[in-house]
Amino acid sequence: MFSVTVRDHLMVAHSLRGEVFGPAQRLHGATFLVDATFRRAELDADGIVVDIGLATGVLGAVLGAFNYRNLDDEPAFAGVNTSTEFLAKEIADRLAERVRAGDLGEGARGLAGITVTLHESHVAWASYELAL
Repeated sequence: MFSVTVRDHLMVAHSLRGEVFGPAQRLHGATFLVDATFRRAELDADGIVVDIGLATGVLGAVLGAFNYRNLDDEPAFAGVNTSTEFLAKEIADRLAERVRAGDLGEGARGLAGITVTLHESHVAWASYELAL
């Protein structure tokens, strides 16, 4: 399996419900390093997994919908704990929509999957893997 990873970052505010979250139950800021990995079994006709420039741009656009926002105020997330794991899936799902729409080029239609990893710090991160 071949893969290409592009990277960006995301800055949000949010709070999490439940005793398990301790002080993170209060409103706080979070900065995530975001890796989006695109996978395929065979290279496309151009000999690549995906156009890195397009992938970088699409990741930035997807993250732009969240960046510098208080996720507690977003209607789409009402009643949801916007945990790192949840956000990784949400970003992966939105990237998959963009692949299906052709925003990463026709060659990207041959992708087998996407993995999104959100790094909370240098010692903790969460990922979500999505098959296409």
